[in-house]
Amino acid sequence: MSQHVGELPEDRGRPSTGAGPERTQSVFAGPYRALGLGVILSVSMVAFESLGVATVLPDIARSLDGLGSYGWGLSALMLANIIGTVLAGRAADRRGPWAPVTAGMAVFAVGCAVAGAAGSWPLFLVGRFLQGLGVGAVMAMAYTVIGLAYPERLRARMFALLSSAWTVPSLIGPVVAGTLADSTTWRAVFLLMLPIVAIAALLTLPGLGRLERPREERRTAPAEPWWKGPPANAALLTVGTGVLLQALLLENVVLLTVFAVAGVALALPALRRVTPEGTLTARAGLGAGVVVRGLLCGAYFGSEAYLPLGLRELRGQSAWAAGLGLSAGAIAWVLGSAWQAKRDAEASGRTGSVALGFVVLLVGVGVIALSILSGSVPAWLAVVGWAIGGIGMGVAFNAATTDTLEQAPAGRQGETSGALQLAQTLATGVVAGLGGAALAIAEHYGSSTRTALGGLFAFTALLALIGALLSRRLRPAAVPAAGSAEQ
Repeated sequence: MSQHVGELPEDRGRPSTGAGPERTQSVFAGPYRALGLGVILSVSMVAFESLGVATVLPDIARSLDGLGSYGWGLSALMLANIIGTVLAGRAADRRGPWAPVTAGMAVFAVGCAVAGAAGSWPLFLVGRFLQGLGVGAVMAMAYTVIGLAYPERLRARMFALLSSAWTVPSLIGPVVAGTLADSTTWRAVFLLMLPIVAIAALLTLPGLGRLERPREERRTAPAEPWWKGPPANAALLTVGTGVLLQALLLENVVLLTVFAVAGVALALPALRRVTPEGTLTARAGLGAGVVVRGLLCGAYFGSEAYLPLGLRELRGQSAWAAGLGLSAGAIAWVLGSAWQAKRDAEASGRTGSVALGFVVLLVGVGVIALSILSGSVPAWLAVVGWAIGGIGMGVAFNAATTDTLEQAPAGRQGETSGALQLAQTLATGVVAGLGGAALAIAEHYGSSTRTALGGLFAFTALLALIGALLSRRLRPAAVPAAGSAEQ
């Protein structure tokens, strides 16, 4: 199990918990206050952008003639997220989190500017790709910092607070974005992000500087050819997945098959190399933890990506009204996470909590699907449905993340955190791409948007069911001693 910063030798001004195991009971006690606030603010920045853009993405796609490849509006960000996540995780293990977060915030700001000024759908996707690079670094480091800076007894609480960093953006993000899109232009959503990024950087980076590893503790990159290293494999995974998703948009079946097989051939070996050993077989322990994160996020974010589109296109709701569902889900996520944090402190029932969270999420997916696809059901029921889904997500996400990171080998917390974030972004990007492919196929063969979205929600429900069944593998039969687990 990982050491927290207060236990590292030659502390050099970094947070310390003091001598006794009961000294610090609050995540905002003196040694942690500035760092905790900075990390939460950074996540809030990402949350505001995520919920805001998701709300107005149907308007953006319609304005830039991108409805035919709608899924790429999210997939471009998520696939770039893979590269940002892998690079940031390795950099943090070698030196500390300051450099990857600094670079991530800068690239994220450039991406916001490009997307906001884009005059075409392809250029907008370039901006989304740059945003994804930055988001990958910032989010991966959020979990790494918790593993490095906080003792085990405080991590579940901090994970709950990290989820709560979505609270204010959940309340105002969709409303602000929808109002801007309805009254001015969707471009204002991206321009609004620039001062927020600047403030987040000013408040966050000084605290991260105190977590830099002393020279004698820094890990050196293994001696290996560049084409076998994490950057090359992250790029191969991104390219392979992108080729697969683009192939699914093709009308020619032969070309579709050829490019899809080529994409899988590129992506699968790279995925094996950038995730813990045993991930592809969901081996009990770290491998299963990474897979569970992927299933959880594929089911939740894959469904959420098409909630605004369904409400706008099939139920005729405004951008503001469509964003209420996203707000309900995010706020409920916080409540579910807080409940699980309290339960985590009282008992070791994380596996059961993960299974329960998946089942509740499955119910939520079913309710929003019914609300969007059936005209006989009130459209506002989708808001209730996604609140149910958010509760399940909060419970399962908090329990699974805490359990998996506790099994990370000492000195490799950043790599494990990066693998979890990679699973999240890859699954979200793939499911969003599959939804876009379903819309394209429906258009090619004269079917309807209703049919395409029905297929997507059936698929995300299946992911939730598989996750519930797989949750029992989060812990191996015999748990190794703290700090001695091997991948």
